[in-house]
Amino acid sequence: MTILCIETSTSICSAAICIDGMLAEQCICNEGSNHARLLPRYIEQLLQSAKKNHWTIDAVAVSEGPGSYTGLRIGTSTAKGLCYGLHIPLIPIPTLQIIAAAAIAQIDNPNALLYPMIDARRMEVYTAPYTTALQATSPVQAAIVDESFAQLPSAAPIYYFGDGAAKCQSVLTQWHFIPDIVPQAHYMGALAEKAEKHITGAEIAYFEPFYLKEFVAAQSHVKGLK
Repeated sequence: MTILCIETSTSICSAAICIDGMLAEQCICNEGSNHARLLPRYIEQLLQSAKKNHWTIDAVAVSEGPGSYTGLRIGTSTAKGLCYGLHIPLIPIPTLQIIAAAAIAQIDNPNALLYPMIDARRMEVYTAPYTTALQATSPVQAAIVDESFAQLPSAAPIYYFGDGAAKCQSVLTQWHFIPDIVPQAHYMGALAEKAEKHITGAEIAYFEPFYLKEFVAAQSHVKGLK
């Protein structure tokens, strides 16, 4: 199966083509808030490569959140447009599962518990526990990382990582921190191959990212402005 993968949930913008779960080509940039400018360029480049190499895109996988509101909107709208235009299914992949997949090569204990973390400002993170088989054992939550969070019961070693993890090191002193783990599109290929959820036809129009929190626009406090 040839899958076009899109990951825009954090400051990293990436897109990739994966064939049978393996990376064929990837475009990636960590310049920050340039997703709207970069992603169309990446998609065009990858589609040109697909045409040149006679790859037929069978589906589009998109990182479904949680994460950056703007990033998720950009990735989702692009993915939906591609699915409509190419008449192929949409495969949503949980962002935390993608981050866990990025870290798994650095974990040698099959019984370990994984906590991928996405920064939600201050000492709050979006997180959920995963097994080394990349299966979530509890729902995603917006968690405040404090002493009570650090005391979560577990007989297995706990590893934590992601862009929300570094700020938690002073609290999670008994957990194992893995630095420099970021979500990238090429980790999505194998996950998409195994994904049970495929959205097709008219249902694509109703798909929305998993924001976890509602987006609240900043309001002006200047007199006379609303």
